[in-house]
Amino acid sequence: MKNEYIRHIFGLKLKQFRQENGLSLQELSKLSGISQSYLNEMEKGKKYPKTDKINALATALNVDYDQLVSLKLNKKLEPIAKLLKSNLLTEIPFDFFGLETTQIFELISSAPAKLSAFINAIFEIGKNYNMSVEKFFFAALRSYQEMHQNYFEDIEQEAELFLKEFTPKNKVHFDENDLAEILSEHYQIKIDYFDEEDHETIANMRSVLRPKSGILMINKRISADQRAFTMAKELGFQFMKLTKRPFTSSSIEVKSFEEVLNNFQASYFAGAILIPQNKIVGELKKWFAQNKWEPQVLNDLSAKFHVTPETLFHRISNVLPKHFGIDRFLFMRFDALPGSHKYYLTKEMHLSKRLGPQENKEEHYCRRWVSIGILDHLSSKQTAGKYEKPIVDAQFSHLQNRREDFFVMSMARPLNIIRQLNISVSLGFEVDDQLKSKIKFLNDDSIVRQEVNQTCERCGIFDCKERISAPTLLQKRRQQKELKKYLDSLE
Repeated sequence: MKNEYIRHIFGLKLKQFRQENGLSLQELSKLSGISQSYLNEMEKGKKYPKTDKINALATALNVDYDQLVSLKLNKKLEPIAKLLKSNLLTEIPFDFFGLETTQIFELISSAPAKLSAFINAIFEIGKNYNMSVEKFFFAALRSYQEMHQNYFEDIEQEAELFLKEFTPKNKVHFDENDLAEILSEHYQIKIDYFDEEDHETIANMRSVLRPKSGILMINKRISADQRAFTMAKELGFQFMKLTKRPFTSSSIEVKSFEEVLNNFQASYFAGAILIPQNKIVGELKKWFAQNKWEPQVLNDLSAKFHVTPETLFHRISNVLPKHFGIDRFLFMRFDALPGSHKYYLTKEMHLSKRLGPQENKEEHYCRRWVSIGILDHLSSKQTAGKYEKPIVDAQFSHLQNRREDFFVMSMARPLNIIRQLNISVSLGFEVDDQLKSKIKFLNDDSIVRQEVNQTCERCGIFDCKERISAPTLLQKRRQQKELKKYLDSLE
C-alpha cells in the first residue's frame, strides 16, 4: 500500500494546486511540458513522476518542490489521508461487490474535497457508535453472504471433493474420531484436550491451534457435536489452504478482512462435510411435504447429523435458495443469562430485505418473538431441573408496523462452554401463498399466531403485557407527523 499511498497523495496535491491556480489540465500541460494524458494519470494516482517532471510541475504551479512531494495534506483533505493510511482499502475485497480498487481511487481523485467531508462524517459516525474496523469487516461479510444468498458453490465443491477422498467405508457420517484421525495422518495436527485446571486463561474458549507444534487444543467442556465441528473447521482451513486465519475459536484481534472471510469459509466447509448437501436437501423435502408442524423433526435432524442447532440452521439457510427457491428469510441468534430477561442479538442475516429484529443495543427487543420467549422457557426448565435436550418452538409472527407475516422456528440450549449462558437460534420466513405451497406444514392451524414488533420503543401495541419500555420513538414520530400536518395546513 505504501507506494500506492504515495502516488495517490501526490495526485491529490497536484490536482489541488492546479485548481488553486485556476489551471486546466491542458494549460498545466503547456506550462510544464508534460503531456495532458500523463498529468491525468498522475492526478488519478496511477503514475508517479521522476524528479525532472516534479521540478517542472513545481515551477508551473509556483510551489516548492518539497511542498509538492510532501505526504502532508491540508486540513480539508486530512480524512482522505487517514483513509489511505488505514487498511480498509486494501483489506475490503471490493471485487466481491463488483468494484475495483482503482475505481475507488478514481472516485477519491475526482472530487476529493466533497469525498473528504463524507469520509470524515463516516469516521465520526463510527467513533460515536463505537464502530470498530472489526465490526465493519463483519458487516461487510454479512453483506457478502446476503449478496450470494448464503450459498457458495465453490466451497460446496471443495466439501464434495473432501467427502469423496476421506469418508470412511461403511459409514454414513464422520464422527470426531474420524476427523481427529484425518487431521493427524494427513495434516500432522494432534488433538490435545484441556480444561480450566490446565489453562485457566482460555477456559472459555472452544479451541486454540498452536501452529508451530501442530497441536489443536480443544476444551473438554464442549459437547461431542462441538468437538466434531471444531475439527471439521480446522480441516476446512487445511484442505482449502486458507493461511490467513485466526488460531482461536473466538476472535481476539481481527487483523484483516481476509482473515474474517477465511474463518467464515472454513466454518461453511465444516457444515458442508458434517451435513452433506444432498442429504440435508432430501431430509428437508420430506419434512416440507408433511401437513403437520412437528417440532421433534429439528431435534431428530440435529441428532442424525451430530451437529448443534446453530450448525443445523446455518446449513438449512445455505440450501434453501438454491434447492427450494426460498430466499426471503432471516437468521437470528439471541444470547441471554438464565433468568436475566436481558437479551442480546449476537448474530443476524437477512436475505432479500431487512425483516425482523436487527442489532440494537439502545432499545428493548419485542418479547413476543418466539426467539426470546423460548429463552425464558429454557430458563424455567433449568430452574426446575428438567432440561434434557434443545427446546424447539415456532410461531406465526405478524410484524405490526410493517404488515408482514413470518413463520419463525427456534431452538434454544445452554452454551455449555460458557457457564450461565443460553442461546436461541431462529430461522424466520416471510409467509405468502407460494411459500405455503412449498412448505405444507405452514397450513397447520395449530401453530401459534402472535402480533410482534421490532422493539418496545417503536411499537404501537399499547395493551401488550410483555412491554418493558414506553413507545418513545413511535410517539416522537407521531408528534412530528402531527406537527408537519398542522404546518402544511397553515396558509
